[in-house]
Amino acid sequence: QVQLVESGGGLVQAGGSLRLSCAASGRTQRTWAMGWFRQAPGKEREFVADISWSDGTTYYADSVKGRFIISRDNTKDTVYLQMNSLEPEDTAVYYCNAGAAIFIVRNGLGSWGPGTQVTVSS
Repeated sequence: QVQLVESGGGLVQAGGSLRLSCAASGRTQRTWAMGWFRQAPGKEREFVADISWSDGTTYYADSVKGRFIISRDNTKDTVYLQMNSLEPEDTAVYYCNAGAAIFIVRNGLGSWGPGTQVTVSS
């Protein structure tokens, strides 16, 4: 089992930026993909972005494409989410997901972290 801890959330004004981090520990040898999801109040959890651990291939939801950038540091077993041009609609709890393959992460079937709150004020 892999353990995940997110950090970097907070309150930011619209148009601002935040950088989230997710550090993995435990059985990271079986982690080949990581990603981010978010859940706004009263809404279902939704996919944001993911990244392949082997070659760094990335994939984004249309709602964040061009504004968010996912990256990873293999030496630290950490994935990042650089969020730019933030909008009030980006307000949500952001969760990290990790798994043995991209399809596991993209479908939210991997391990979850506890989440970090991002609030964007207008």
